[in-house]
Amino acid sequence: MDLDTFIHQLHFDTDKLFHPDWKIDWEDAPLPYKLYRGLPEIPLSAEVPSTLKKKENNQSPSLDELGHFLWYVYGLTQYSQSSLMDDTKDKLVSYKQSLRRFVPSGGALYPNELYVYIKLDEIPNGIYHYDVAHHRLILLREGTYDFYLSRGLEKGLPISDCFCTIFISTVFLKNFYKYNNFSYRLQGLDAGGLIGQCLEIANMMGFSTRVCYQFLDRSINHLLGLSEMEESVYAVIPLSKKSSIPRVDDEKSEEMVSASELCREIPELHHASYNRSNKVIDYPVLREFNEQSMFETRQSFIKLTKNNTEASLGTQLILLPITECFSYDIASACRKRYSPDIDFTLGKVSLTQLSILLKETFSFVYQNDLDITQGQIETRTSLFGCFYNVEGVPNGAYSYDNSTHALQRIAKGDFREALQSGLTMPNVNLYQVPLCMHILGDREHLKGVLGYRGYRIQQMEAGILMQRMLLLSGALGMGGHPLLGFDANQCDDLYRLHLKDKTSLIQIPIGPYRPRAWLKGSLHS
Repeated sequence: MDLDTFIHQLHFDTDKLFHPDWKIDWEDAPLPYKLYRGLPEIPLSAEVPSTLKKKENNQSPSLDELGHFLWYVYGLTQYSQSSLMDDTKDKLVSYKQSLRRFVPSGGALYPNELYVYIKLDEIPNGIYHYDVAHHRLILLREGTYDFYLSRGLEKGLPISDCFCTIFISTVFLKNFYKYNNFSYRLQGLDAGGLIGQCLEIANMMGFSTRVCYQFLDRSINHLLGLSEMEESVYAVIPLSKKSSIPRVDDEKSEEMVSASELCREIPELHHASYNRSNKVIDYPVLREFNEQSMFETRQSFIKLTKNNTEASLGTQLILLPITECFSYDIASACRKRYSPDIDFTLGKVSLTQLSILLKETFSFVYQNDLDITQGQIETRTSLFGCFYNVEGVPNGAYSYDNSTHALQRIAKGDFREALQSGLTMPNVNLYQVPLCMHILGDREHLKGVLGYRGYRIQQMEAGILMQRMLLLSGALGMGGHPLLGFDANQCDDLYRLHLKDKTSLIQIPIGPYRPRAWLKGSLHS
């Protein structure tokens, strides 16, 4: 398949992504986590604190603290069982069990994995896999790899100053078996949600971060021992106890090296892993997209510039109230995060709640290797929404302007019926939703400057905003349900996005809800 056609279908013609005879083999589903066999294990403390606090000193964290970080980012936090009733006349009931985490994932399939390069006194320096199922570290490769890593990431990145480096990978099969080629869009957003959770937890624990989207893929995958036909790294995040992780001038970083040359410097790993699935399923389009997105040398790395040419489409300006900086317990917000569907209940949202949600979603900067705008994510994404029953805001479609902290009305009216009809699977009752948010991005998915890699970077940045918005919603006493099964063309027409070369990347209904009837047990205190 032509990759440009594939990208178009991912957003605007999703039915064509599934083969006509596609059937989900539930019995052969892979595990939602990766298991290694026969490798050294380092258990992590199960005494995970119910709250997180910053340490005032700049000393490296203990292994226990790193374990708490990993658990809050991606550990197993909840076991749930929900009932499903079939459409036959017998109305048979079946039950679905799932293991949940603090980050959302399409179908709760969690296609990402976490790897860590650790330099702490308590354990050997080396590359580890975070074994989610057992909350432990698996040693994959022992040694110090600062120099190797520094040549595979952006120039001048001080890896030697970082006590840990996070690698977020995607295992293609883990959600391809269910979503077919549509899984590629989910994988980028899921990775972004995981990045967003890393940033939130790191900030609360006093760790500085820098998100690297651009790196020499084959050298990083080789370091971790990944088979690129099955799994590939999407993002690298160094962690430091210093106040920031700035780029520095380093003569060694001037060395031009290719990914292939780096791979020859360290031996290949051949570790056995287990995923439960017995059938071999091929995903040629995903492999081709991943191959075309890879960087061989750092000459492919670029810096984006801010685009200030956007024209306002609003017809009415509503200034939102200025609120104090909203502080909340991140651990409590993680536990409260909930994705309602038919259990949304229509309630009035106050102007203060809306103001906090919008301002705090965009009121953060994060260091990354993409731009020279101090990490302002709003330079590449926008926030629009359809509001109903919001205090002081007439029903309608709006864009949010962070610079003025104001809403600009695009169209007046109640759009709940249109939004409900646009769902490809009507599992969410949008008639009961006061806030239906849309995260927007470049319609060409940054292809002009970053090639096909730009697509997954855009999805990851949308995922960062998604996770931040979901945590804020929980802290404000509401639930949010990320949706990709919506009519993007309809939303783009509603917001007149053809005039801005933007498109809707993800839809997030937000509002009050009532607890659903299900059996669940927390895997935390």
